[in-house]
Amino acid sequence: MVTGGAGFIGSHLVDALLEAGHTVSVLDDLSVGRPQNFVHHLTHPNFHFVEGSVLDSALVTQLVAQVDGIYHLAAVVGVKYVVDDPMRGMLVNVRGTETILEAACKRGCKVVIASSSETYGKSTQVPFAEEDMTVIGPTSVPRWSYAISKLLDEHLAFAFYRQEGLPTTAVRYFNAYGPRLDPRGYGSVIARFINQALDGKAMTVYGDGQQTRSFTFVKDTVRGTIAAMETPESNGKALNIGNPREITINELAEQIRQAVKTDTAIVHVPYAQAYGVDFEDTPRRLPDISRATRLLGFRATIALEEGLRQTILWFKEHRDD
Repeated sequence: MVTGGAGFIGSHLVDALLEAGHTVSVLDDLSVGRPQNFVHHLTHPNFHFVEGSVLDSALVTQLVAQVDGIYHLAAVVGVKYVVDDPMRGMLVNVRGTETILEAACKRGCKVVIASSSETYGKSTQVPFAEEDMTVIGPTSVPRWSYAISKLLDEHLAFAFYRQEGLPTTAVRYFNAYGPRLDPRGYGSVIARFINQALDGKAMTVYGDGQQTRSFTFVKDTVRGTIAAMETPESNGKALNIGNPREITINELAEQIRQAVKTDTAIVHVPYAQAYGVDFEDTPRRLPDISRATRLLGFRATIALEEGLRQTILWFKEHRDD
């Protein structure tokens, strides 16, 4: 079962699971996920889609009773979504995870929880390792509600593991990107840059652009996620699933501009203008993937240049979707 399976990462995960011969049930409320992401599977005999919410306990219990493992990706994601509606973000992320874990406990099936690099908060201890301290900002800044919700998701999962014996793993994603990114660019800097470059509009960099991120092509993200499900040694642990290559947002914008072959301007926009005055950003995001490499054999294999090439091509082909 894949919750959030109509979303960006979720739909790629569904592709890989079906290709491996699994029967896959998808639960998605389509608030962010898109039917276009799974339409190619509608005639597949091993694919089943249910439109509904992870907050619907009765529905979740019914679906989970028929599966052997759960990839729980349903969540409110994207800085803009979280800042605009932190209440919904916390409700869906925490209560939804609790609903999934309770149903999984009755069934006795493993759960892989999709977590986030946001859990490290404002920490400056880079690269980020799973046992490092987290540094979360004040409650007056809505952004940190997402980090706290994902940390609580992990705490719930590991409590079920320790107290109920439920096998659980949390995979902390670092900026996944690739085909099927939300073309509105609402939750992805790469999607926003590509859209702006293709439209010939100025590419907007928030802040001074010297903040760094590590971007992971979605097929690498999916490989790490499946490995976490299939590796018993991952139970009870959080695992960084990312590409340990760091790039500034200024460099990313320039790289996309060159790849699109446009001379559009790159402009800097103050954070307050983009997200409001109650906003904080983190200067660096770099994963230590040594635990995932040791336990899962995971390494990111697709270079940023090749990943951007494939992503830009997809955007060009799906401009009218």
